[in-house]
Amino acid sequence: MCLAIHRWGNVSRRALDPQAVNAILKQRATEAGLEAREFSAHGLRSGYLTEAANRGIPLPEAMERSRHRSVQHASSYYNSAARRSGKAARML
Repeated sequence: MCLAIHRWGNVSRRALDPQAVNAILKQRATEAGLEAREFSAHGLRSGYLTEAANRGIPLPEAMERSRHRSVQHASSYYNSAARRSGKAARML
């Protein structure tokens, strides 16, 4: 669980909400000289699962890190990765 840290440095037991994570990510992207609109918290999370699939990491292990609860939802990223790198894709 990620703990919330207020802008004044106070730590809260309440978890960060998705909008806060997204705002932090966009702010850091801007500070790094990147285009903030190209980044999102969802993109990082889904990109992590896609890359895990590409690297052959077992789905349950990747789900522990991404904190996905739904196997059906998480496996959709694995299925997409398999379609892009499978035998049929290599024929192109």
